[in-house]
Amino acid sequence: MHTSIFHSGRNSVATQASLNDAIDRTPLVVDVDGTLIRTDLLHETLLQFVAGHPMELWRLPGMLAKGKAGFKAALAGYSSPEGATVPLRDETVAIIRAAQEQGRPVHIASASDRRWVQPIADRIGGIAGVLATDGAINLAGSRKAEALVAAFGAGGFDYIGDNRVDMAVWAQARRQLAVAGSASFEASVTARFPDAEIIARPRTPLRGYIKAMRVHQWAKNVLVFLPVIAGHRIGDPSILVTALLAFLAFSFAASSAYIINDLLDLPADREHSRKRSRPFASGVVPVVNGAVLSASLMLASLVIAGTLGPRFLIVLCTYICLTLAYSLTLKRQVLVDVVVLCGLYTIRVFGGLAATGIKPSQWLLLFSVFLFLDLAIVKRCSELIARRAAGKDNVPGRGYRMEDLQVLFPMAAAAGFGSVLVVALYLSSPAVELLYSHPNRIYLMCPLLIYWTSRILILANRNEMHDDPVVFALTDKISLLTGVGAAAIIMVSI
Repeated sequence: MHTSIFHSGRNSVATQASLNDAIDRTPLVVDVDGTLIRTDLLHETLLQFVAGHPMELWRLPGMLAKGKAGFKAALAGYSSPEGATVPLRDETVAIIRAAQEQGRPVHIASASDRRWVQPIADRIGGIAGVLATDGAINLAGSRKAEALVAAFGAGGFDYIGDNRVDMAVWAQARRQLAVAGSASFEASVTARFPDAEIIARPRTPLRGYIKAMRVHQWAKNVLVFLPVIAGHRIGDPSILVTALLAFLAFSFAASSAYIINDLLDLPADREHSRKRSRPFASGVVPVVNGAVLSASLMLASLVIAGTLGPRFLIVLCTYICLTLAYSLTLKRQVLVDVVVLCGLYTIRVFGGLAATGIKPSQWLLLFSVFLFLDLAIVKRCSELIARRAAGKDNVPGRGYRMEDLQVLFPMAAAAGFGSVLVVALYLSSPAVELLYSHPNRIYLMCPLLIYWTSRILILANRNEMHDDPVVFALTDKISLLTGVGAAAIIMVSI
Protein backbone atom coordinates (compact mmCIF):
# COMPACT_ATOMS: atom_id res chain seq x y z
CA MET A 1 0.00 0.00 0.00
CA HIS A 2 2.82 2.34 0.93
CA THR A 3 4.60 1.70 -2.36
CA SER A 4 1.38 2.38 -4.27
CA ILE A 5 0.87 5.69 -2.51
CA PHE A 6 4.49 6.66 -3.12
CA HIS A 7 4.26 5.97 -6.85
CA SER A 8 0.93 7.81 -7.04
CA GLY A 9 2.43 10.90 -5.42
CA ARG A 10 5.50 10.73 -7.65
CA ASN A 11 3.31 10.49 -10.74
CA SER A 12 1.23 13.48 -9.53
CA VAL A 13 4.37 15.57 -9.08
CA ALA A 14 5.61 14.54 -12.52
CA THR A 15 2.24 15.42 -14.09
CA GLN A 16 2.24 18.85 -12.44
CA ALA A 17 5.78 19.45 -13.65
CA SER A 18 4.79 18.57 -17.21
CA LEU A 19 1.78 20.91 -16.98
CA ASN A 20 4.03 23.73 -15.79
CA ASP A 21 6.34 23.05 -18.71
CA ALA A 22 3.35 23.20 -21.07
CA ILE A 23 2.28 26.66 -19.88
CA ASP A 24 3.51 29.34 -22.26
CA ARG A 25 5.68 31.84 -20.37
CA THR A 26 6.97 33.63 -23.46
CA PRO A 27 6.82 37.43 -22.96
CA LEU A 28 4.26 39.37 -24.97
CA VAL A 29 5.63 42.71 -26.21
CA VAL A 30 3.16 45.37 -27.32
CA ASP A 31 3.75 48.50 -29.38
CA VAL A 32 1.82 51.62 -28.34
CA ASP A 33 1.10 54.08 -31.16
CA GLY A 34 -1.62 52.68 -33.40
CA THR A 35 -1.39 49.29 -31.67
CA LEU A 36 -2.31 49.65 -28.01
CA ILE A 37 -3.91 53.05 -28.59
CA ARG A 38 -5.94 54.32 -31.53
CA THR A 39 -3.78 57.39 -32.04
CA ASP A 40 -0.15 58.53 -32.07
CA LEU A 41 1.37 60.09 -28.96
CA LEU A 42 3.88 62.20 -30.90
CA HIS A 43 1.16 63.72 -33.08
CA GLU A 44 -1.06 64.40 -30.08
CA THR A 45 1.74 65.95 -28.05
CA LEU A 46 2.73 68.19 -30.94
CA LEU A 47 -0.88 69.37 -31.23
CA GLN A 48 -1.01 70.06 -27.49
CA PHE A 49 2.21 72.04 -27.79
CA VAL A 50 0.65 74.16 -30.54
CA ALA A 51 -2.54 74.62 -28.50
CA GLY A 52 -0.86 75.36 -25.19
CA HIS A 53 2.23 77.25 -26.33
CA PRO A 54 1.37 79.08 -29.58
CA MET A 55 3.95 81.78 -28.84
CA GLU A 56 6.68 79.10 -28.56
CA LEU A 57 6.26 77.68 -32.07
CA TRP A 58 9.50 79.31 -33.13
CA ARG A 59 11.30 76.73 -30.98
CA LEU A 60 10.20 73.79 -33.16
CA PRO A 61 13.05 74.01 -35.75
CA GLY A 62 15.64 73.94 -32.97
CA MET A 63 13.89 71.00 -31.32
CA LEU A 64 13.79 69.10 -34.63
CA ALA A 65 17.52 69.67 -35.08
CA LYS A 66 18.13 67.42 -32.06
CA GLY A 67 17.01 64.34 -33.98
CA LYS A 68 13.94 62.19 -33.42
CA ALA A 69 14.78 61.14 -29.87
CA GLY A 70 15.88 64.63 -28.87
CA PHE A 71 12.81 66.19 -30.49
CA LYS A 72 10.49 63.91 -28.54
CA ALA A 73 12.35 64.60 -25.30
CA ALA A 74 12.21 68.37 -25.86
CA LEU A 75 8.52 68.19 -26.73
CA ALA A 76 7.82 66.10 -23.62
CA GLY A 77 9.24 68.96 -21.56
CA TYR A 78 6.33 71.11 -22.68
CA SER A 79 3.36 68.77 -23.13
CA SER A 80 2.21 65.24 -22.43
CA PRO A 81 -0.91 63.43 -23.67
CA GLU A 82 -3.63 62.61 -21.16
CA GLY A 83 -2.85 58.92 -20.66
CA ALA A 84 -6.10 58.40 -18.74
CA THR A 85 -8.30 59.42 -21.69
CA VAL A 86 -6.31 58.41 -24.79
CA PRO A 87 -8.52 55.89 -26.68
CA LEU A 88 -7.32 52.29 -26.36
CA ARG A 89 -7.64 49.59 -29.01
CA ASP A 90 -10.00 47.00 -27.51
CA GLU A 91 -8.60 44.07 -29.51
CA THR A 92 -5.09 44.67 -28.21
CA VAL A 93 -6.25 45.15 -24.63
CA ALA A 94 -8.13 41.83 -24.86
CA ILE A 95 -4.94 40.01 -25.93
CA ILE A 96 -3.01 41.64 -23.08
CA ARG A 97 -5.63 40.54 -20.55
CA ALA A 98 -5.60 36.98 -21.92
CA ALA A 99 -1.80 36.83 -21.66
CA GLN A 100 -1.89 38.17 -18.10
CA GLU A 101 -4.48 35.58 -17.10
CA GLN A 102 -2.15 32.88 -18.46
CA GLY A 103 0.66 34.24 -16.32
CA ARG A 104 2.67 35.55 -19.27
CA PRO A 105 4.70 38.72 -18.67
CA VAL A 106 3.51 41.63 -20.80
CA HIS A 107 5.96 44.36 -21.81
CA ILE A 108 5.44 47.61 -23.67
CA ALA A 109 7.96 48.78 -26.27
CA SER A 110 7.36 52.14 -27.91
CA ALA A 111 9.16 54.72 -30.02
CA SER A 112 7.36 57.42 -28.02
CA ASP A 113 9.03 59.15 -25.11
CA ARG A 114 8.88 57.22 -21.84
CA ARG A 115 7.09 60.13 -20.13
CA TRP A 116 4.20 59.66 -22.54
CA VAL A 117 4.18 55.86 -22.42
CA GLN A 118 4.41 55.23 -18.68
CA PRO A 119 0.95 56.68 -17.81
CA ILE A 120 -0.63 54.38 -20.40
CA ALA A 121 1.22 51.38 -18.96
CA ASP A 122 -0.02 52.35 -15.49
CA ARG A 123 -3.54 52.62 -16.87
CA ILE A 124 -3.38 49.11 -18.34
CA GLY A 125 -1.92 47.68 -15.15
CA GLY A 126 0.14 44.54 -14.62
CA ILE A 127 2.80 45.57 -17.16
CA ALA A 128 6.08 43.79 -16.45
CA GLY A 129 8.30 46.41 -18.08
CA VAL A 130 8.40 49.45 -20.36
CA LEU A 131 10.92 50.09 -23.13
CA ALA A 132 10.65 53.51 -24.76
CA THR A 133 12.59 56.35 -26.37
CA ASP A 134 14.78 57.94 -23.72
CA GLY A 135 16.05 61.14 -25.34
CA ALA A 136 19.18 59.51 -26.76
CA ILE A 137 17.89 56.52 -28.73
CA ASN A 138 14.72 56.54 -30.81
CA LEU A 139 13.37 53.06 -30.03
CA ALA A 140 11.91 52.14 -33.41
CA GLY A 141 12.57 49.56 -36.12
CA SER A 142 15.96 47.85 -35.89
CA ARG A 143 16.84 49.59 -32.62
CA LYS A 144 13.71 48.26 -30.99
CA ALA A 145 14.47 44.81 -32.37
CA GLU A 146 18.00 44.95 -30.93
CA ALA A 147 16.70 46.01 -27.51
CA LEU A 148 14.15 43.19 -27.42
CA VAL A 149 16.67 40.56 -28.55
CA ALA A 150 19.05 41.78 -25.83
CA ALA A 151 16.27 41.43 -23.26
CA PHE A 152 14.59 38.18 -24.37
CA GLY A 153 16.74 36.62 -27.05
CA ALA A 154 15.97 36.01 -30.73
CA GLY A 155 12.61 34.27 -31.00
CA GLY A 156 12.10 34.72 -27.28
CA PHE A 157 9.07 36.99 -27.42
CA ASP A 158 5.79 37.60 -29.25
CA TYR A 159 5.25 41.07 -30.70
CA ILE A 160 2.19 43.13 -31.62
CA GLY A 161 2.78 46.06 -34.00
CA ASP A 162 1.01 48.08 -36.66
CA ASN A 163 3.61 49.72 -38.90
CA ARG A 164 6.09 48.81 -41.64
CA VAL A 165 8.90 49.85 -39.30
CA ASP A 166 7.86 46.89 -37.11
CA MET A 167 8.99 44.42 -39.79
CA ALA A 168 12.47 44.37 -38.23
CA VAL A 169 10.98 43.51 -34.84
CA TRP A 170 8.69 40.80 -36.20
CA ALA A 171 11.72 39.20 -37.87
CA GLN A 172 13.18 38.55 -34.39
CA ALA A 173 9.90 37.53 -32.72
CA ARG A 174 8.53 34.04 -32.17
CA ARG A 175 5.01 35.08 -33.19
CA GLN A 176 3.91 38.06 -35.23
CA LEU A 177 0.64 39.77 -34.34
CA ALA A 178 -0.44 42.82 -36.33
CA VAL A 179 -2.96 45.61 -36.41
CA ALA A 180 -3.50 46.13 -40.16
CA GLY A 181 -4.75 49.62 -40.95
CA SER A 182 -4.88 48.94 -44.69
CA ALA A 183 -5.26 45.98 -47.03
CA SER A 184 -1.86 46.67 -48.63
CA PHE A 185 -0.12 46.61 -45.25
CA GLU A 186 -1.86 43.38 -44.31
CA ALA A 187 -0.72 41.84 -47.58
CA SER A 188 2.88 42.93 -46.92
CA VAL A 189 2.86 41.41 -43.43
CA THR A 190 1.35 38.08 -44.46
CA ALA A 191 3.65 37.85 -47.50
CA ARG A 192 6.75 38.09 -45.31
CA PHE A 193 5.33 36.27 -42.30
CA PRO A 194 2.77 33.70 -43.50
CA ASP A 195 1.92 32.66 -39.93
CA ALA A 196 1.29 36.24 -38.79
CA GLU A 197 -2.00 36.81 -36.96
CA ILE A 198 -4.02 39.90 -37.87
CA ILE A 199 -5.73 40.90 -34.62
CA ALA A 200 -7.51 44.00 -35.95
CA ARG A 201 -8.31 45.61 -39.27
CA PRO A 202 -9.18 49.23 -38.42
CA ARG A 203 -10.48 51.17 -41.41
CA THR A 204 -11.39 54.83 -41.37
CA PRO A 205 -14.95 55.01 -42.76
CA LEU A 206 -15.95 57.85 -45.06
CA ARG A 207 -18.61 58.90 -42.56
CA GLY A 208 -15.80 59.52 -40.06
CA TYR A 209 -14.33 62.21 -42.30
CA ILE A 210 -17.76 63.68 -43.03
CA LYS A 211 -18.49 63.80 -39.31
CA ALA A 212 -15.13 65.48 -38.70
CA MET A 213 -16.05 68.13 -41.27
CA ARG A 214 -19.29 68.77 -39.35
CA VAL A 215 -21.28 69.19 -42.54
CA HIS A 216 -24.40 69.81 -40.45
CA GLN A 217 -22.71 72.99 -39.22
CA TRP A 218 -22.72 74.34 -42.76
CA ALA A 219 -26.26 75.42 -42.01
CA LYS A 220 -24.74 78.40 -40.16
CA ASN A 221 -23.40 79.64 -43.47
CA VAL A 222 -26.89 80.30 -44.82
CA LEU A 223 -26.26 83.66 -43.14
CA VAL A 224 -24.56 84.71 -46.39
CA PHE A 225 -28.05 84.63 -47.94
CA LEU A 226 -29.42 87.02 -45.30
CA PRO A 227 -28.51 90.18 -47.28
CA VAL A 228 -30.15 88.64 -50.36
CA ILE A 229 -33.37 88.00 -48.43
CA ALA A 230 -33.35 91.30 -46.54
CA GLY A 231 -32.60 93.19 -49.77
CA HIS A 232 -35.46 91.42 -51.61
CA ARG A 233 -33.03 90.05 -54.26
CA ILE A 234 -34.06 86.43 -53.84
CA GLY A 235 -35.47 86.35 -57.40
CA ASP A 236 -32.19 87.30 -59.09
CA PRO A 237 -30.51 84.07 -60.37
CA SER A 238 -27.03 85.60 -60.73
CA ILE A 239 -27.16 86.90 -57.16
CA LEU A 240 -28.28 83.49 -55.91
CA VAL A 241 -25.41 81.70 -57.71
CA THR A 242 -22.90 84.16 -56.28
CA ALA A 243 -24.35 83.70 -52.79
CA LEU A 244 -24.18 79.91 -53.23
CA LEU A 245 -20.46 80.10 -54.09
CA ALA A 246 -19.93 82.29 -51.02
CA PHE A 247 -21.80 79.67 -48.99
CA LEU A 248 -19.46 76.93 -50.24
CA ALA A 249 -16.35 79.01 -49.56
CA PHE A 250 -17.43 79.68 -45.97
CA SER A 251 -18.49 76.06 -45.52
CA PHE A 252 -15.10 74.65 -46.57
CA ALA A 253 -13.29 77.23 -44.46
CA ALA A 254 -15.54 76.49 -41.48
CA SER A 255 -14.96 72.73 -41.80
CA SER A 256 -11.23 73.32 -41.93
CA ALA A 257 -11.46 75.45 -38.79
CA TYR A 258 -13.63 72.88 -36.98
CA ILE A 259 -11.03 70.19 -37.68
CA ILE A 260 -8.22 72.41 -36.39
CA ASN A 261 -10.24 73.24 -33.29
CA ASP A 262 -10.97 69.55 -32.63
CA LEU A 263 -7.33 68.61 -33.09
CA LEU A 264 -6.22 71.26 -30.62
CA ASP A 265 -8.97 70.44 -28.14
CA LEU A 266 -8.55 66.65 -27.83
CA PRO A 267 -8.03 66.43 -24.02
CA ALA A 268 -11.11 68.54 -23.26
CA ASP A 269 -13.23 66.70 -25.83
CA ARG A 270 -12.38 63.32 -24.30
CA GLU A 271 -13.72 64.49 -20.95
CA HIS A 272 -17.00 65.66 -22.52
CA SER A 273 -19.97 63.29 -22.47
CA ARG A 274 -20.83 63.93 -26.13
CA LYS A 275 -17.65 65.28 -27.70
CA ARG A 276 -15.64 62.19 -26.72
CA SER A 277 -17.29 60.38 -29.66
CA ARG A 278 -15.94 62.87 -32.20
CA PRO A 279 -13.74 61.23 -34.87
CA PHE A 280 -10.39 62.52 -33.60
CA ALA A 281 -11.15 62.27 -29.88
CA SER A 282 -12.32 58.65 -30.28
CA GLY A 283 -9.46 57.70 -32.61
CA VAL A 284 -11.75 56.80 -35.52
CA VAL A 285 -9.85 59.23 -37.78
CA PRO A 286 -6.06 59.60 -37.34
CA VAL A 287 -5.04 63.11 -36.33
CA VAL A 288 -2.48 63.33 -39.15
CA ASN A 289 -5.27 62.64 -41.67
CA GLY A 290 -7.25 65.42 -40.05
CA ALA A 291 -4.41 67.88 -40.60
CA VAL A 292 -4.24 66.95 -44.31
CA LEU A 293 -8.03 67.21 -44.69
CA SER A 294 -8.06 70.61 -43.00
CA ALA A 295 -5.38 71.99 -45.31
CA SER A 296 -7.20 70.65 -48.40
CA LEU A 297 -10.49 72.24 -47.37
CA MET A 298 -8.78 75.55 -46.66
CA LEU A 299 -7.19 75.56 -50.11
CA ALA A 300 -10.53 74.79 -51.79
CA SER A 301 -12.15 77.62 -49.85
CA LEU A 302 -9.55 80.15 -50.96
CA VAL A 303 -9.79 79.04 -54.60
CA ILE A 304 -13.57 79.61 -54.60
CA ALA A 305 -13.16 82.95 -52.82
CA GLY A 306 -10.72 84.07 -55.49
CA THR A 307 -13.46 83.78 -58.11
CA LEU A 308 -15.75 86.13 -56.16
CA GLY A 309 -13.49 89.16 -56.13
CA PRO A 310 -11.01 90.79 -53.76
CA ARG A 311 -13.59 92.15 -51.31
CA PHE A 312 -14.99 88.73 -50.56
CA LEU A 313 -11.49 87.23 -50.42
CA ILE A 314 -10.52 89.79 -47.76
CA VAL A 315 -13.63 88.99 -45.73
CA LEU A 316 -12.99 85.25 -45.95
CA CYS A 317 -9.31 85.64 -45.00
CA THR A 318 -10.38 87.73 -42.01
CA TYR A 319 -12.76 84.94 -41.03
CA ILE A 320 -9.99 82.33 -41.37
CA CYS A 321 -7.51 84.36 -39.31
CA LEU A 322 -10.15 84.95 -36.64
CA THR A 323 -11.03 81.25 -36.42
CA LEU A 324 -7.35 80.28 -36.12
CA ALA A 325 -6.80 82.89 -33.41
CA TYR A 326 -9.90 81.60 -31.64
CA SER A 327 -8.70 77.98 -31.77
CA LEU A 328 -5.19 78.81 -30.60
CA THR A 329 -5.79 81.27 -27.80
CA LEU A 330 -8.89 83.48 -27.84
CA LYS A 331 -11.30 80.70 -26.81
CA ARG A 332 -9.54 80.61 -23.42
CA GLN A 333 -10.14 84.30 -22.73
CA VAL A 334 -13.23 85.16 -20.69
CA LEU A 335 -15.77 87.22 -22.69
CA VAL A 336 -13.27 87.70 -25.51
CA ASP A 337 -14.32 84.27 -26.76
CA VAL A 338 -18.02 85.13 -26.96
CA VAL A 339 -17.29 88.42 -28.72
CA VAL A 340 -15.17 86.53 -31.26
CA LEU A 341 -17.90 83.91 -31.72
CA CYS A 342 -20.37 86.71 -32.30
CA GLY A 343 -17.98 88.18 -34.87
CA LEU A 344 -17.60 84.84 -36.64
CA TYR A 345 -21.37 84.67 -37.09
CA THR A 346 -21.68 88.30 -38.18
CA ILE A 347 -18.77 88.15 -40.63
CA ARG A 348 -20.76 85.63 -42.66
CA VAL A 349 -23.33 88.37 -43.25
CA PHE A 350 -20.51 90.68 -44.36
CA GLY A 351 -19.39 87.90 -46.68
CA GLY A 352 -22.81 87.78 -48.31
CA LEU A 353 -22.72 91.54 -48.80
CA ALA A 354 -19.20 91.49 -50.25
CA ALA A 355 -19.92 88.61 -52.66
CA THR A 356 -23.22 89.93 -54.00
CA GLY A 357 -22.44 93.66 -53.95
CA ILE A 358 -25.69 94.42 -52.11
CA LYS A 359 -25.58 97.69 -50.18
CA PRO A 360 -24.98 97.08 -46.46
CA SER A 361 -27.84 97.72 -44.03
CA GLN A 362 -26.90 99.07 -40.60
CA TRP A 363 -30.11 97.55 -39.21
CA LEU A 364 -29.22 94.08 -40.45
CA LEU A 365 -25.69 94.29 -39.07
CA LEU A 366 -26.85 95.59 -35.66
CA PHE A 367 -29.47 92.84 -35.43
CA SER A 368 -26.84 90.23 -36.29
CA VAL A 369 -24.41 91.49 -33.64
CA PHE A 370 -26.97 91.38 -30.80
CA LEU A 371 -28.57 88.07 -31.80
CA PHE A 372 -25.27 86.26 -32.30
CA LEU A 373 -23.84 87.64 -29.09
CA ASP A 374 -26.89 86.15 -27.36
CA LEU A 375 -26.25 82.76 -28.99
CA ALA A 376 -22.53 82.83 -28.19
CA ILE A 377 -23.18 83.49 -24.49
CA VAL A 378 -25.89 80.81 -24.37
CA LYS A 379 -23.34 78.36 -25.82
CA ARG A 380 -21.04 78.97 -22.86
CA CYS A 381 -23.93 78.72 -20.42
CA SER A 382 -24.97 75.37 -21.89
CA GLU A 383 -21.46 73.96 -21.51
CA LEU A 384 -21.27 75.00 -17.84
CA ILE A 385 -24.77 73.72 -17.05
CA ALA A 386 -24.02 70.35 -18.69
CA ARG A 387 -20.83 69.90 -16.66
CA ARG A 388 -22.59 70.88 -13.45
CA ALA A 389 -25.32 68.33 -14.14
CA ALA A 390 -22.64 65.68 -14.69
CA GLY A 391 -21.03 66.54 -11.36
CA LYS A 392 -17.90 67.94 -13.01
CA ASP A 393 -15.92 71.09 -12.39
CA ASN A 394 -15.25 74.03 -14.69
CA VAL A 395 -14.82 73.44 -18.43
CA PRO A 396 -11.16 72.56 -19.25
CA GLY A 397 -9.47 75.03 -21.56
CA ARG A 398 -12.01 77.77 -20.85
CA GLY A 399 -11.81 80.71 -18.48
CA TYR A 400 -15.31 80.40 -17.04
CA ARG A 401 -16.37 79.18 -13.61
CA MET A 402 -19.70 77.82 -12.43
CA GLU A 403 -20.44 80.97 -10.44
CA ASP A 404 -20.22 82.98 -13.69
CA LEU A 405 -23.62 81.59 -14.75
CA GLN A 406 -25.41 84.17 -12.62
CA VAL A 407 -23.76 86.87 -14.74
CA LEU A 408 -23.78 85.13 -18.12
CA PHE A 409 -27.52 84.43 -18.22
CA PRO A 410 -28.51 88.11 -17.69
CA MET A 411 -25.97 89.11 -20.34
CA ALA A 412 -27.49 86.64 -22.80
CA ALA A 413 -30.98 87.94 -22.06
CA ALA A 414 -29.87 91.55 -22.57
CA ALA A 415 -28.26 90.71 -25.91
CA GLY A 416 -31.33 88.73 -27.06
CA PHE A 417 -33.77 91.49 -26.17
CA GLY A 418 -31.36 93.99 -27.73
CA SER A 419 -31.84 92.20 -31.06
CA VAL A 420 -35.61 92.54 -30.64
CA LEU A 421 -35.20 96.25 -29.94
CA VAL A 422 -33.16 96.68 -33.15
CA VAL A 423 -35.95 95.01 -35.13
CA ALA A 424 -38.56 97.27 -33.51
CA LEU A 425 -36.54 100.41 -34.31
CA TYR A 426 -36.01 99.22 -37.88
CA LEU A 427 -39.73 98.66 -38.35
CA SER A 428 -40.30 102.26 -37.27
CA SER A 429 -37.91 103.61 -39.93
CA PRO A 430 -39.06 105.08 -43.30
CA ALA A 431 -37.16 102.34 -45.20
CA VAL A 432 -39.74 99.74 -44.18
CA GLU A 433 -42.58 101.55 -45.97
CA LEU A 434 -40.60 101.35 -49.22
CA LEU A 435 -40.06 97.58 -48.93
CA TYR A 436 -43.40 96.37 -47.53
CA SER A 437 -46.96 97.05 -48.63
CA HIS A 438 -48.27 96.28 -45.14
CA PRO A 439 -45.48 97.39 -42.79
CA ASN A 440 -47.65 97.22 -39.65
CA ARG A 441 -48.05 93.45 -40.00
CA ILE A 442 -44.34 92.82 -39.73
CA TYR A 443 -44.42 94.06 -36.11
CA LEU A 444 -45.61 90.54 -35.30
CA MET A 445 -41.95 89.52 -35.66
CA CYS A 446 -41.18 91.12 -32.29
CA PRO A 447 -43.24 88.78 -30.07
CA LEU A 448 -41.89 85.78 -32.00
CA LEU A 449 -38.31 86.88 -31.34
CA ILE A 450 -39.06 87.58 -27.67
CA TYR A 451 -40.55 84.10 -27.30
CA TRP A 452 -37.66 82.33 -29.03
CA THR A 453 -34.82 84.12 -27.25
CA SER A 454 -36.53 83.63 -23.88
CA ARG A 455 -37.16 79.95 -24.54
CA ILE A 456 -33.52 79.13 -25.33
CA LEU A 457 -32.47 80.74 -22.05
CA ILE A 458 -34.91 78.60 -20.09
CA LEU A 459 -33.93 75.40 -21.90
CA ALA A 460 -30.23 76.14 -21.41
CA ASN A 461 -30.82 76.66 -17.70
CA ARG A 462 -32.63 73.29 -17.57
CA ASN A 463 -29.79 71.55 -19.42
CA GLU A 464 -32.25 70.63 -22.15
CA MET A 465 -30.46 72.29 -25.05
CA HIS A 466 -27.63 71.24 -27.34
CA ASP A 467 -24.44 73.09 -26.38
CA ASP A 468 -24.47 74.76 -29.80
CA PRO A 469 -27.58 77.00 -30.03
CA VAL A 470 -27.41 77.20 -33.82
CA VAL A 471 -27.50 73.40 -34.15
CA PHE A 472 -30.33 73.39 -31.63
CA ALA A 473 -32.28 75.98 -33.64
CA LEU A 474 -31.92 73.89 -36.80
CA THR A 475 -33.10 70.66 -35.17
CA ASP A 476 -35.67 71.85 -32.63
CA LYS A 477 -39.26 71.59 -33.91
CA ILE A 478 -40.52 74.65 -32.08
CA SER A 479 -37.60 76.74 -33.34
CA LEU A 480 -38.33 75.59 -36.89
CA LEU A 481 -42.01 76.42 -36.48
CA THR A 482 -41.01 79.86 -35.17
CA GLY A 483 -38.91 80.35 -38.31
CA VAL A 484 -41.83 79.31 -40.50
CA GLY A 485 -44.02 81.80 -38.64
CA ALA A 486 -41.49 84.59 -39.21
CA ALA A 487 -41.33 83.75 -42.94
CA ALA A 488 -45.13 83.80 -43.14
CA ILE A 489 -45.26 87.23 -41.48
CA ILE A 490 -42.79 88.59 -44.03
CA MET A 491 -44.79 87.11 -46.91
CA VAL A 492 -48.09 88.68 -45.82
CA SER A 493 -46.34 91.99 -45.24
CA ILE A 494 -44.84 92.32 -48.73
